[in-house]
Amino acid sequence: MTSVSKSIPLSKISLALDWTPNTNHAGFFVAQSQGLFSDYGLDVSIISTDDPIYQGSYLSKNKDKKNSEYNTPCGLVAQGLANFAINSPEGAINWNIQSKTSSLPSLKTVAALTQRNTSAIAARPNILRPRELDGKKYASYAARFEGRIVQQLIKNDGGKGEYEEVVQPMLGLWNTVLCDESEEGATDATWIFTAWEGVEAELRNADINLFYLEDYGIPYGYAPCLMANSTFLTQESETCRAFLKASAIGFQYASKHPQETAEIFIEDSLVPKDHPIYTKAFLVRSMEILSRTFLTPEGSWGSMEKKKWDTYLDWLDENRLLTTYTNSRHPKEGISTSLDKLRSGQGGARIPRQEIDSRDIFTNDFLR
Repeated sequence: MTSVSKSIPLSKISLALDWTPNTNHAGFFVAQSQGLFSDYGLDVSIISTDDPIYQGSYLSKNKDKKNSEYNTPCGLVAQGLANFAINSPEGAINWNIQSKTSSLPSLKTVAALTQRNTSAIAARPNILRPRELDGKKYASYAARFEGRIVQQLIKNDGGKGEYEEVVQPMLGLWNTVLCDESEEGATDATWIFTAWEGVEAELRNADINLFYLEDYGIPYGYAPCLMANSTFLTQESETCRAFLKASAIGFQYASKHPQETAEIFIEDSLVPKDHPIYTKAFLVRSMEILSRTFLTPEGSWGSMEKKKWDTYLDWLDENRLLTTYTNSRHPKEGISTSLDKLRSGQGGARIPRQEIDSRDIFTNDFLR
């Protein structure tokens, strides 16, 4: 390990989380708790979605939605309010597309938090197969390709892909699928991380059905992934390398020591103490699931394969999802469109697959 003299000022950087602190982020919190970041000369601030900086975001509990287009993790990075952000693979592709056609800065994926997708579509117990989501209501995060992916999931199971996509004030399994059908915000399905909300449902004996994309012919990418501004990567390359080295040690520890990592979440009050489900048993179970996904077969963290990115891009292209318009809660003429129009194929001009190079979307250079 590279140790930094205590007399040298630490470089201040920040990481914007994609959701409430959870076990997907375990390695970062291990690195913070064990002083690994400071050992590498860094003073790291981890920005939770409860932070006031997220005010107006769909991630925030604050219902004031002004500026919601920008107060996402990557939006904070684009504005210079954070150095790193956690995102989805479709979000990474979206930023690559948008940076070429707008004033948005270029962002690049620098690490995969997990090597295997641990997310799934969660549905009410009466919905036994994806095709039964036809005519139902789906709670959306309004991610770039989300609605079309769910639509294709239904079609691949023999359905029509005709469903209602809604963006709720409060997302999450308990506010949508597992609430009473008569409640405001109730839907029939939503997208979850199985090692978090899935474990919570398991421990609470809540009945849900999970549909994994890969089981229905959809090759999802690295989820979640870590992104940074390309300019920051160029100008502060050593800072980026230091952050990733410390994080890698944290994730390797979390992979080998799931129970001890669960203790860190409790001791550092990373989960609400007044929430009855966030117990050591819950965190250990979650960590046991994720500990098998953090590292490559060789035992390294973060690295990505070009083939996996290309397979996902090829699938998006084959299903005509690579288009010039993005979806937006506030569509702008010639730039964005609504969820319904995007899902119905009104996504603007098709972008030729050869114009999107996966090497512009991700890099392993800073892991070396």
